[in-house]
Amino acid sequence: MTLDIRKLNAPDLKTVHSPLAEILWACVQDGASIGFTLPFTRQEAAHFWRDRVFPAVQHKEAHLFGAFLQGDLVGTVQLHIGLPANQQHRADVAKLLVHPKARRAGAARALMQSLESEARGLGRQLLVLDTRSGDPSQHLYESLGYQVAGSIPGFCRHPAKDSYEATTYLYKALV
Repeated sequence: MTLDIRKLNAPDLKTVHSPLAEILWACVQDGASIGFTLPFTRQEAAHFWRDRVFPAVQHKEAHLFGAFLQGDLVGTVQLHIGLPANQQHRADVAKLLVHPKARRAGAARALMQSLESEARGLGRQLLVLDTRSGDPSQHLYESLGYQVAGSIPGFCRHPAKDSYEATTYLYKALV
């Protein structure tokens, strides 16, 4: 299987809008704790990309990456660089998503490696992210060299249940 990681720029956004919405929707349906709760519609997923992410990409406040498996968009991650003047040395990692049907093909790891390379090229020295404590993604981040900064109990609502879960913050020095 051929896996291709691409940086998605403003001209690409119309083409990738529907696949991105489908990936987000499928991940939430599968229980991902990424800021959304059930019920969650495909329309809400489409609005997230159009209203929140695409403007940040167009204003060069975020970089968006896509993982293509056999030519189909199956995963994505964001590098947020639109930070205050005293934080230009760092960036935030957001919404690492791989469609549940495409997992275990190396897309998440490859997306993170491309994101880190881009961050280094932009002169960023520190990456910061958060994830549900104990989530498989936390293990992935740690395997990529991210260090746990701490955990906040009851930080986010479970996507399907009326309960709250801890979030773990991680960081990686790129120098």
